[in-house]
Amino acid sequence: MTRHVDVRSGAYYDSVSLMQVSRTVRGTPGVSDAMIGMGTELNVGMIRDLDFDVPSTVTPNDLVIAIRADDEDALAEGLAALDQALAALKAAGRAATGAGGAAAPPRTMAAAAHDANLAFISVPGAHAFNEAMDAVESGMSVMLFSDNVPIEQEVALKKAAAARDVLVMGPDCGTAVVSGVALGFANKVRSGSVGLVAASGTGAQQVMCLLDAAGVGMSHCLGVGGRDLSAQVGGRSTRQALGALDADPDTEAVLIVSKPADPGVLSGLEEVVANLTTPVYWATLGQGRPDLTESVEAALRSEGVEVPNWAHWPADSASAPTVTDAAERGQKFLRGIFVGGTLADEAMLVAGARLGPIRSNIPLSPELALPSGLASESHTIVDMGDDEMTRGRPHPMIDPTLRMERIAAEAADPTCGVLLLDLVLGYGSHPDPAGELAEAIRSAVEVAAAAGRRLPVVVALVGVEGDPQGLSACAATLAAAGADVYLSNAAATRRAVDLLEA
Repeated sequence: MTRHVDVRSGAYYDSVSLMQVSRTVRGTPGVSDAMIGMGTELNVGMIRDLDFDVPSTVTPNDLVIAIRADDEDALAEGLAALDQALAALKAAGRAATGAGGAAAPPRTMAAAAHDANLAFISVPGAHAFNEAMDAVESGMSVMLFSDNVPIEQEVALKKAAAARDVLVMGPDCGTAVVSGVALGFANKVRSGSVGLVAASGTGAQQVMCLLDAAGVGMSHCLGVGGRDLSAQVGGRSTRQALGALDADPDTEAVLIVSKPADPGVLSGLEEVVANLTTPVYWATLGQGRPDLTESVEAALRSEGVEVPNWAHWPADSASAPTVTDAAERGQKFLRGIFVGGTLADEAMLVAGARLGPIRSNIPLSPELALPSGLASESHTIVDMGDDEMTRGRPHPMIDPTLRMERIAAEAADPTCGVLLLDLVLGYGSHPDPAGELAEAIRSAVEVAAAAGRRLPVVVALVGVEGDPQGLSACAATLAAAGADVYLSNAAATRRAVDLLEA
């Protein structure tokens, strides 16, 4: 086995492009592993965890290349694939910057504005504030996809936006749909008269997909960022978004969607809602509050729409390997591995009501936080898309590598009784997420079976038929791998708890 580490200074590429380069190199015959990324602390730590020796002098401005191959010939092939992929990126960059006589693109948001009224910003969090403020001061609303933006900068942006009568969606706004145009991660749902105001990305996707399944279309989805309903931010963008939808002639009803919010902020929003002419419904998670599916069902009934039977695709029992030994007595814990933070919150609320406290990297209360390293303890649900997990690398909805590793680790743990997962389809997500997840599920079930254990797997599948990946096709792929698949995340969680208690 041959290991190769190379550090190239002054060669910057964005994380999504490098993810694709890593995939290309890993696909080279004889290459068993490859990780190519900028030298951020997180990336360097991950490369070292893969048993590569990375120099201590590496900086975030360096490109770090780590390749493991069968022999020198395979390594040479991998390096050739790497150089070819990087050359293609450089060529695309030269074309985009106006090489060959074309006009160079504008260098600031203000210069780019012209007649635009909405800016989409996705840059590292440390640099997002300046770009977003430039857009706001130029009279543009902003969808700020960037995460890891300090909360005091978020408040400053939203104060400036309110003064200029524009809207800041974010930071860490993963999902929005404006006049039928999907921004970030979003699903191809039908058009209609229901608007969403969402302090949540995957929560908004769950709600819009359930509405679509009930035959109800959407006018707009205005994401406001996951921290907007915190005490520090105070619902600033939510108030503006509610006002905008109330004034929109195409919006006849509104749902507010959020992860657990500050009670005082929710109380203030209730006063705002009372003064609107458009009916507003609540899909705001919290202890003692309805889950997202229950909230959608209540809104449908209030609007006179029949609540459908939410789709369920049972696991293919023929795909389950034979288990010859009795299950170990210690196999008693729920393990959830999520890409959606709000879906993870909802799963903890639903499962916690029956199982008791659940550990997490995004815990419902501080004492339930996982220790450094995030190793599972008792019942555990992990959000792989949390800010700390995405610093310096793509979101797991784009690159599922880390989640696949986590699934394998849980499958090898004899205390894992049921595996609960989510999979979110739509624009921006991995082109074949079900294929990769199905392979991980199949492997997990087989690893447990080899140890004499049966490992049930339940998946919450968020999507619609019109999504690029195809809802039914993805569901069939997952069910064939042995997963019990549900359109409703709350229903999937209840099923996982049923299996665990059984």
